[in-house]
Amino acid sequence: MSNDGVNKGRRRLLLGATSALGAVGAVGAAVPFVASWHPSAKAKAAGAPARADVSKLEPGQQMIVEWRGRPVWIVRRGEEALANLERLNDRLADPESNRSEQPDYIPKTPARSLRPEYAVLIGICTHLGCSPTYRPEIAPADLGDGWLGGFFCPCHGSRFDLSGRVFRAQPAPTNLVIPPHSYLDDSTLIIGIDQEAS
Repeated sequence: MSNDGVNKGRRRLLLGATSALGAVGAVGAAVPFVASWHPSAKAKAAGAPARADVSKLEPGQQMIVEWRGRPVWIVRRGEEALANLERLNDRLADPESNRSEQPDYIPKTPARSLRPEYAVLIGICTHLGCSPTYRPEIAPADLGDGWLGGFFCPCHGSRFDLSGRVFRAQPAPTNLVIPPHSYLDDSTLIIGIDQEAS
């Protein structure tokens, strides 16, 4: 009978040790699996808002900020450039941006911006995803007399004004996309956070 008592004790010890070892193994296997559900630092950075200091941007200049792996153009427009936007309405496919992607708080005016002097646009053509070039000069030889500055996509010839509005009869179907953005103060633009949320 004494042997049965020893065997039961050993059996309990082995059963307890095996259960504990199995539980540790299950937790060890689950930790990397659960950790994979959390985004990496690189993924967090890719979706994080981007800041831009626009205080040194002169009228006619452009700066490019990367947000979510896409170029965001910030162009400071002078008074002449803003006045020229109105003159282009009859040559544009969607002058009031009714079919274009932009936040609801962006006015559907020729400037298409929270602050008229700054255009904030995703620098990807809405045709096939090429990156247009910034062409601020008026009437260059290759773009003709009616060109008042804007963006030109050399891949397929799409033309956009300085608000990113596409001209008629172009390969691009819609205006350039305006990303969500807001101003933290007079000189700091935050791309990726809506004006209403800031």
